[in-house]
Amino acid sequence: MITVVGSINMDLVIQTDHFPKQGETTLGNLYTTVPGGKGANQAVAAARLGTAVQMIGAVGQDAFGTELLTGLEAEGVQVQNVKQSEGASGIANILLSQGDNRIIVVPGANHSVTVEEINAFAEKLADSDLVIMQLEMPIPVIQRTLEICHKNGVPAILNPAPASGFTADFLPFCTYLTPNETEAEELFGGNWEKALLDYPNRLVVTLGEKGAQFYDGEKHVIVEGFPTTAVDTTGAGDTFNGALAAALAEGQDFEAAVRFANAAASLSVEKFGAQGGMPDRKAVNERLKGGSL
Repeated sequence: MITVVGSINMDLVIQTDHFPKQGETTLGNLYTTVPGGKGANQAVAAARLGTAVQMIGAVGQDAFGTELLTGLEAEGVQVQNVKQSEGASGIANILLSQGDNRIIVVPGANHSVTVEEINAFAEKLADSDLVIMQLEMPIPVIQRTLEICHKNGVPAILNPAPASGFTADFLPFCTYLTPNETEAEELFGGNWEKALLDYPNRLVVTLGEKGAQFYDGEKHVIVEGFPTTAVDTTGAGDTFNGALAAALAEGQDFEAAVRFANAAASLSVEKFGAQGGMPDRKAVNERLKGGSL
């Protein structure tokens, strides 16, 4: 069982031909709402690959909250540990243009989760095969979750996004850390490749279409990406993390798990929406057979 402790949002998506400059008003050509939130996205990504997944988090007592829970259940994610708190669910305002995105997140109910509630879930965390976290939750909640996992020998993936919430206090408790290149620069400075040396087979930096890079204890390993035509890159990193978790939980070695995650992420960008393109196991296996760049 993979446990995801993380955010559950409704994505409010606007597509436009070009991003507005400061003070500029521009016309959009699409508006839609789709389920999102880094935690929910990673849970769905892992569940679609055939992995048992449970979610710990919160939604609001609003129409979005009900819709989000229903959507997670439809994907096979266990939601009995997701509370419905007073107020609004979290939302992400996503602006899309020419395959790129800009995102503003309003946490809403996600920030109602408390350390005391995480303590109450300690047994469920200890019984997990692997736990995934991001930084769209209150930082003390993430810290406590990491401590419980570390104490009980449960592997924990921390996806440090948004990177501004990261603290070095997390590092001793993280089994795996999965920043993208921009986040790695914020966490470790411009020379993040040097940081890889300190965390062999634990720190992996995702590089978009170029794949991902880590240090295996002897050499730097670049796991190349897969050929793809991007329609919407929203959720590609979440797909990577969910797939990485699924592969590690079933016992794949680190390099194979990263390659599996690259394949899943390459498929995810080919359809609209953070969860819309997340692939099933058959699609990932077919892409793996097709080869990387």
